Amino acid sequence: MSRYPFSISASIVCGNMANIAADIKALEQSKVEYIHFDVMDGVFVPRLGLLPEMLTAIGSLTKIPVDVHLMVCDPLPYIEPFCKAGADLVSVHAESTPHLDRAIRMIKANGVKAGVALNPATPLHVLDYLLDDIDYVVLMAINPGIVGHKLIPSMMNKISDLKKKLAKNPDIIIEIDGGVSFESASEMVRRGASMLVCGSSTIFRSGEKVEARVTALRKKISADLKK
Repeated sequence: MSRYPFSISASIVCGNMANIAADIKALEQSKVEYIHFDVMDGVFVPRLGLLPEMLTAIGSLTKIPVDVHLMVCDPLPYIEPFCKAGADLVSVHAESTPHLDRAIRMIKANGVKAGVALNPATPLHVLDYLLDDIDYVVLMAINPGIVGHKLIPSMMNKISDLKKKLAKNPDIIIEIDGGVSFESASEMVRRGASMLVCGSSTIFRSGEKVEARVTALRKKISADLKK
């Protein structure tokens, strides 16, 4: 449990793939709460992502919980392999399958926390009959699959709307993926975000230490929330 009113999920795809062990060590020293692990098929989003073998390797290096984000056209065949590889949380996109309830139940059956991810234009009402079964919601604040895209401004209102929708389900985590920056993060938390996916715009910056970036981000958000 974070001592802050928000958690950081470090997007490992933005790290140094040639020296992932050093990045994991830096994340441990930074005490980030989660590692965000993107799985992409090059079809649902326009790039390829990470493999279950890499997830297993990460599990051999750290006890930080891993938050697996399935950005694939048909998530059902991916669920069990990534759960068995060491996922602690798995989210599937509402847009990726006509069998969303089945996907959630498959994740739960593997003893893993289940989430639903929503693209920017996807309305919140797709969650209406899932709220009793999910642990978190991932709101994409950019169109997914491209590192470094800018925040879509209307997504701030979507965070607020989701927070209201979850009034009777306060334990469901609101995770924001994309557009998280030193400029936007505080307002995201103020509106109800409880987990921030942080990558190239925040903590993985060439020539800068991960620990220093994480500390600076936490301090800024905490200071802004007191204003």
